[in-house]
Amino acid sequence: MSDKEVKTVEKAEKTKAEKPKKAKKDKPSLWKRITGWFKSVKSEAKKISWANWKSVRTNSIIVIVVVIVIAIALGLLDFLFTNAISGLGKLF
Repeated sequence: MSDKEVKTVEKAEKTKAEKPKKAKKDKPSLWKRITGWFKSVKSEAKKISWANWKSVRTNSIIVIVVVIVIAIALGLLDFLFTNAISGLGKLF
């Protein structure tokens, strides 16, 4: 091995030896991690700008009406295409 390769191998061995190993006790318990997660979720939920009831109701009605209109349109198209293809089948 060259002199350069020897130095890099020695450096790698030194860094491996110098790294302190983490003790298992440094990690918080599962219960503390779960409660910490719920606390952070609660604090983030407080920061949300919630919509007022009037806008929620209006937007919900708009969505329901649009869904009904699209469902009716797709149903009509399905009926028309089904009859058209059936008619073509009877023709030939």
